[in-house]
Amino acid sequence: MGRSMGIASEAMAGTPETDDRRSPSRADGGVTERRQAAIGNPAALVPVALPPLAEEDAPLPDPRRSDVDEWGRSQHMRELAHRLYQPIYDSWFRVEWEGLDKIPAHGGALIVANHAGAVPSDAPAIMHGIETEVGRPVYALADHIFKGMPVVGTLWARNGGVVAHPDNAYRLLREQGQLTLVFPEGSKGPAKTYAERYRLRRFGRGGFVEIAMRAGVPIIPIAVVGAEESMPIMFKIPALAKAIGVPYFPVTANMLAFGPVLGTLLHFPAKFKLRVLDPVGFDDVPPDQPRYSRSRIMDESEAIRQRIQESLFDMLQQRRSVWSG
Repeated sequence: MGRSMGIASEAMAGTPETDDRRSPSRADGGVTERRQAAIGNPAALVPVALPPLAEEDAPLPDPRRSDVDEWGRSQHMRELAHRLYQPIYDSWFRVEWEGLDKIPAHGGALIVANHAGAVPSDAPAIMHGIETEVGRPVYALADHIFKGMPVVGTLWARNGGVVAHPDNAYRLLREQGQLTLVFPEGSKGPAKTYAERYRLRRFGRGGFVEIAMRAGVPIIPIAVVGAEESMPIMFKIPALAKAIGVPYFPVTANMLAFGPVLGTLLHFPAKFKLRVLDPVGFDDVPPDQPRYSRSRIMDESEAIRQRIQESLFDMLQQRRSVWSG
């Protein structure tokens, strides 16, 4: 019995577990070797086949199911609008351009123009003319009030309308190199009465100049004659405008002639003439600066306003008739 116990003890002493207990350094060395082997071979820790790395240049799938871009513009809708508006452009307003070759064929540019008419007719004429003659899309910046109108807001966006905001203008001009149209007079332009026609209002605080400087693009001024007479305002009703939350509520000659409903939609067939002035560049001003000279901005804004005003006076002096030009 005692001999059996001794043999059993010797057998247990000869096992690896017993050897490790008696030789701690040798056991630690084995564990360390196993850990190093595992670190050098990740598959030993995670025995799962890793997927291959995706190519960095692989294009992401486009989730859109139509041709509507990030701004809401639809090329299909613009083509439809071109077909519908072309007879009005050619036969109703009989639009004539001067200096259309000054519109750049490539790169971003900020287009500025005078604004008029109770329901402005100048923006569609400018956009249609540039898109059909130059072959470039035009995005028009306008007040946020259009975005919130049912149906009108959607149609406006589908045809290139964008909410007027400095960030939107910068992205269109600097990042995407688009032609962008803005009316610096704002709502004060189309709110002018017939007695105030072709007298430009102040161009705000020159924000359009600062955007052009920041984006590093030229400003293309355009003088428009004819829009003032297409839907002239006889007088306004401020109390009604305040009650319904709009900048102005006009009573136009069109309403007096065709009735309040048809007169809101139908413009008079005034002859349109548009003159593109020489571009205004800011090559001496680096883009993407945190601040720009306020005095320089205001001086450039006033100079552009004055150039458009002088061109309007010159075009009016040459005009023989409102209807025939």
